[in-house]
This record gives sequence, structure tokens and C-alpha cells, in this order.
Amino acid sequence: MALPLSLSIAVRHLSHRRRQTVTSLLGISLGVAFFIAIASMMQGFQRDFVARIIDVSPHITIKDEFRSPPRQPVQQVYAHAALVALRGLKPKDETRGIRGARAIIEALGQMPGLKAAPTLTGNILLRFGSKDISATISGIVPDQERQVTKLEKDLITGSLDRLYTAANGIIIGEGIALKANIATDDMVSVISPEGVVMRMKVVGIFRSGITSMDNFETYALLKKAQVLQNRPNIINRIRLRLEDVEQARVLAQGLESRFGYRSESWQEQSSNILGLFVIQNAIMYSTVGAILIVACFGIFNVISTVVFEKTKDIGILKSMGFRDAQIRRIFIAEGMMVGLIGTVLGWALGYGLVEFMGTLDFKMEGFVRAQGFILYRTPIHYLISGAMAMTSSTFAAWLPARRASRLQPVDIVRGAA
Repeated sequence: MALPLSLSIAVRHLSHRRRQTVTSLLGISLGVAFFIAIASMMQGFQRDFVARIIDVSPHITIKDEFRSPPRQPVQQVYAHAALVALRGLKPKDETRGIRGARAIIEALGQMPGLKAAPTLTGNILLRFGSKDISATISGIVPDQERQVTKLEKDLITGSLDRLYTAANGIIIGEGIALKANIATDDMVSVISPEGVVMRMKVVGIFRSGITSMDNFETYALLKKAQVLQNRPNIINRIRLRLEDVEQARVLAQGLESRFGYRSESWQEQSSNILGLFVIQNAIMYSTVGAILIVACFGIFNVISTVVFEKTKDIGILKSMGFRDAQIRRIFIAEGMMVGLIGTVLGWALGYGLVEFMGTLDFKMEGFVRAQGFILYRTPIHYLISGAMAMTSSTFAAWLPARRASRLQPVDIVRGAA
């Protein structure tokens, strides 16, 4: 089947300059392939991190503090007075904790799609033999804790129910266990800042995959934590889990307005990391965009050279009745063919790179513990890369194509003479 005349001319132009055409194809295909590989790697890590945060941590945490200190009477009376200022105000000596916590938890329990659990969190010193480890203890109610976190799923030894059966049970992170060589059923000494010392039995060890939690977090019954912290019948956290995690930010703002206490969504608690993801994505698009721009210069150079060399041919075509739009269509078709072929080659190369990275195996220690590249495979990466490649190659071809369409046969003949 014969090709249309304009397309046949475009193919002959590209085949005549094979070396430059191949160079342009390589630039487009490498840009597309690197975009697919980098996007798969970065978004795989980002989605895995968010999944870990959502899976391990509560979606909303209500704390026994206020986002801004209460306004004093002098500030309310002289709110707009420039010469009146209040300085050196000391906080009241009062027991920290959420007031009316039981009523708040009951009100939260009536909201659909929401689970709540009380917690008392404090600092401790965990001693095993001659080894002292600073850690954080969270007093929990196991039956309610199951509803707001995945602590039970993360246990590698022991169980949550053993907190009920052991006299003074404690669950520790894997990092703490490795630091002090602690095993399940070992007895450890736990010392609080209040000076309370309690001998506790390790009834479980968990591994969340988040290194900061595994190295510092411990859990005990709420009553035991209250005794240890010398804060009877007090909680300082209410942790919530939602069916729709995307509603966490909006709901946290509503709860803070209703109850007054600072309510942080998982997005706010991880805002610094999520901000880094935006920077990562900007770097990724900038890098791949630079590669495609360099490749488009190659396309621009090829087609500009063809226009210069085929000036007489353009004059002949116009004298035969070819219109400006048809001339433009020839050279734009050349850029689109380079972009299309480069995109297909880039898709194949990108798929190979992603599968190769998936076979790599290494361990990484940091905020999140991972093994190998965490990849996210989706057709969207292929569509975005293809759209970027086709748009850039078409634009690179349009500039010399517009110049070619403006050439007039009379001017060409005069220039040749």
C-alpha cells in the first residue's frame, strides 16, 4: 500500500539524513525511558512511605495542648493598642492532660467511619543489665488499639492480649530489642521522669518498618503507664482512625474547632516529608524535560537542515499547487514520526529499566527501612512520557516547518539565480 505523497516525502527526508535522525531518536527514547524509570522509583517510594504512615500511625491525633496560647484579659481589652504589651507571662502549674476525655471519646464514637482510642504518652529510661535506653512509652487499651493502629499485625513475637495476662507487660520495638539484646519474656526495669521504677516483662516485640518507631517506641497497658508517669486517670492523646484517610485534614480542623485541643492529621504530622516529595517530583520533571529539550534541538537541527537543502524542491512543490499548510504538514510529519518512534523505543527501554531495578536487592537503613527499590508500575507514566515526547518533537518541527511554508517560488528562483 503506497504512502500519501506528503508522508512519503517526509520519510525520504529522514532516511536521507540517517545519522542525525538516529541521534534524535536516541535522545527522545532515552528521555522517555528515564522518565518511566525515575517516576516508577520515586512514586514507588512515596506511595510506600504514605502507606506505612497510614498503616502504622493513627490518622488523627488529638493532643493535650493548644495550637496558640489563650489570650489574656489585657490582650482582649487592648487588642489594638500599640503601646500596651504583655511580657514575661509564666504558664500555670497544672497537670497536663485532656480534660473531659471520656466525654470527648464518647462523642467521637458516635461519628460514622471513625474509631478512637485513648493514650498516655511519656518518656522512660529502659534498663536491661548495664544497658540504658531512652524510649517513649504509650499506655494503651489493647481492644481499642486494634481499631486505630496495626500494632498487632506488626508483632514479630508475643501478642497484645499478653498485656492483660502479664503482671507488668511491655511491648518494645525491634530496634530497642537489638540494642540491648532483649528477648521476649525478659524482665526489664523501666524508670520514669517522676522517679517511679517498675519491673516489667517483655511480652512482645514489633517491627513497623519505620526505624524511628522501632528504635524508640514501647507500649504498655494504660493503667500501668498512668502509674509509671504518676498521672492517674489522665490521658494526653486521643488517636483516631478513619475509613477515608483523605478526609483526615478536614476532620482534624473540625475537631480542633469543636473541642479546642490541637488536632493533627497524618498529613500535618508528615508535612516535612510530603514537602520533600514535591521537590523530588519537580527535580524529576526538570531532569527529564532537559533531556527532551536537548533531543528536540536535534530534531530542530535535522528539519532545519532539510528545509535549507530542499529549498528548490519546496519551490517546485509550490509551483505544482502545494499550499502552505501542505508544506508545513510534510515537515511536522517528520518531527511527529521521530517523536512516535522514539516514544515506542523509550517505552520498551523504560520497561526494561524498571524490571531491572526490580531485581536489585539491597538494604537501606534510615527513617524508613527498605530492601531493594520499591517500584510503582502504572500506564500513566507511559502516557505522560509519550505526551511530553510527542509535544516537544512536534513543536521542534513546527518552527522550521513554518519557515518552509513561507517560502515563495519566485524568491527561490531569484535566490538561485
